[in-house]
Amino acid sequence: MLNPQPSPRVLDWPPIVRALQPILAANATPVYLVGGAVRDAYLQRPVHDLDFATAEDGRRLAQIVANRLNGDYYPLDAERGVGRAIVEHQGQRFTIDIARFRGGSLADDLAARDFTINAMAVPMQGDLQQIIDPLNAVGDLNFKRLRRCAPDSISADPVRALRAVRQGIALKLFIESDTRNDIRLYGPLIVKASAERVRDELMTMLGGPRPHVALRTLDTLGLLALIVPEVEAMRGVTQSLPHRFDVWEHTLNTVERLDGVLTTISPQRTEDSAADSAYGMIVYLLDRYRRRLQEHLAVPLPNGRTVRALLVLAALLHDCGKPATRTVDEVGGHIHFYQHEIVGADMAWERGAALRLSNEETSRLSDIVRHHMRPMHLHNAGEVSRRAIYRFWNAAGSTGIDVCVLTQADYLAMVGVGLVLQDWIAHLQVVDKLLDGYFNQKETVVTPPPLVTGHDLIHALDLQPGPEIGRLLSVIGEAQAAGEIQTAEEALALARREVSPPPDGTL
Repeated sequence: MLNPQPSPRVLDWPPIVRALQPILAANATPVYLVGGAVRDAYLQRPVHDLDFATAEDGRRLAQIVANRLNGDYYPLDAERGVGRAIVEHQGQRFTIDIARFRGGSLADDLAARDFTINAMAVPMQGDLQQIIDPLNAVGDLNFKRLRRCAPDSISADPVRALRAVRQGIALKLFIESDTRNDIRLYGPLIVKASAERVRDELMTMLGGPRPHVALRTLDTLGLLALIVPEVEAMRGVTQSLPHRFDVWEHTLNTVERLDGVLTTISPQRTEDSAADSAYGMIVYLLDRYRRRLQEHLAVPLPNGRTVRALLVLAALLHDCGKPATRTVDEVGGHIHFYQHEIVGADMAWERGAALRLSNEETSRLSDIVRHHMRPMHLHNAGEVSRRAIYRFWNAAGSTGIDVCVLTQADYLAMVGVGLVLQDWIAHLQVVDKLLDGYFNQKETVVTPPPLVTGHDLIHALDLQPGPEIGRLLSVIGEAQAAGEIQTAEEALALARREVSPPPDGTL
């Protein structure tokens, strides 16, 4: 029998736990709140999903909870006796899983978990400030230590190696030596795990705090290249100025800078986080788009994945096409990566598919990589015309918003400590004009209402249906966005000039 003890710290429970206590305490068989919720309550972090364990089939209890709290019930696993209730309580949505003990007892259940910090329990029939801690999770949390529950914890489930990195980064814990050794030894077995489980751990990690640290840690442990093999070819691939680092270090710096850019435009921005002059300029020049950027980033992706995580993955892959496209001038030795974004887009598509991302996510990932150089090209051209704005959004679509966010991180990572404030302002002004076109001039510059249709061109110019009609509509759309034509008559006149041969008969 495991004896509950008073928690050394106040366990900070959300109101949903208080609402659940009388429902579960009335059950004849004891029910225990277990896992990450107990850990987060101890650390006084927000508690979201709730896991309960009991000696009986959890499906019946989950159904009772759903009925009592006007939620939805889902039977998840008949063999393990797992049921799920999804409820709304005081404006928040909670997922509540109730499962039968693994191994037949609470002690067995806790010992079979991944890390000690997740192996605590609170009895719902008793004082919610009493804690059951057979593996000294409290000691590990106090010492900021991540430790496996048993010698076979990682070997039994190698995906726990990724979870160790994710939770270590999120909770700022160090991985103790035996656990780290097991991660090195058994972590590579993730290649035999389901792609979906690996994907979920990776995307949660990329969407969490300090993704660049997570990626460096995965790399140090020999796991990153098993998940994203494209990184191997990036190492040591040198670049010409203004780049300060090779492709791999530039990529990691881009991820780090993206984390800073996303923080700057997020609701969590503070005066300290915006104190860096580079991020301060984002606030100064682009803050009028902040709310709409937040709305764009908040749109949910399948299975709870986030736009933030997909953007970080795009940053990791944005230059993956460079190793295959690297050339060096015979005279001068300047390094080029012609069309690396096109090659990289195909590689990103393949990686997204291998990670079992949805078709929508895979397409978006590939498009971000494909178009990520466009703002850089506009910056180098020195002018952003209405025609250029039209072409950008016509090519990138709504993914262009992601590109406008990524390009800021890409630029900062490229110049590093050599940042020249005036050049940075010029780059942000390119982003400003692009975003202004999308958010404030959509009907005049980005997607102006068509002056003519394909049928109009066919009948007025005696043309046949085919690709030429699409080309002419594109030419007309550009001219309209540029303000060069404003009426249907002017559109038809432009189309006639496009299809008519030059007066001298030359081609």
